[in-house]
Amino acid sequence: MVGLTTYLDRAQTGVWDVRAGLLPAAYLEGITAAGGIAVLLPPQPVTAEVAARVLDGVAGLVITGGRDLDPAGYGQAAHDETDQPDTTRDAWEFALLAEALRRGLPVLGICRGAQVLNVAFGGTLHQHLPDVIGDCSHRAGGGVFTPMPVRTVAGTRLAELVGETCEVQCYHHQAIAEVGRNLVVSARDDDGIIEAIELPGQDFVLAVQWHPEASLDDLRLFTAVVDAAREYSLRRVNR
Repeated sequence: MVGLTTYLDRAQTGVWDVRAGLLPAAYLEGITAAGGIAVLLPPQPVTAEVAARVLDGVAGLVITGGRDLDPAGYGQAAHDETDQPDTTRDAWEFALLAEALRRGLPVLGICRGAQVLNVAFGGTLHQHLPDVIGDCSHRAGGGVFTPMPVRTVAGTRLAELVGETCEVQCYHHQAIAEVGRNLVVSARDDDGIIEAIELPGQDFVLAVQWHPEASLDDLRLFTAVVDAAREYSLRRVNR
């Protein structure tokens, strides 16, 4: 069982127009196609105890994409293009991540999830990539993903999973700037932007700036976190 974080947003169905816990189905499809069982983890008031009890029920954690993080969390004032923060979701995901790391639970971060991992380790973000590279190539807009080649760093877990290069689907206007302590860069794109980070060691802690759920023809990242969750579950049973 793999837990996936969600967001709270407006949802319309039939006569109903309500606030709901949402996550695009492609995330669930990626986990289930890789042999896992997907469990949704909507934002809610959180304590360390709540985070621990939630994670008792899963063997892996996926921190998904969504709204920009509150820049106050990494010591910056908000850029004009930065989203209004969702502090409930921020607190929820940071608490889940801290508890997952404490117990060695496998973690996969996707887009915003990569930024959560980096900020949790003391890193910072570029709040608006067009200010850095001069164009909007990483987020074309209109919900259209941009295919982009990335090159992995030799010796990293990501390189073992996907090889030296791969084409990925991007939709982000923010990215990692200063890398958090103890984390390593595992991929960059042709603009030099960091596209993946990971925590070296035995535990599976990997995060990508792109969206693997946007193209489920390649399940390698979902398979990797499901396999790591299966191994974690077996270790937990055998204690």
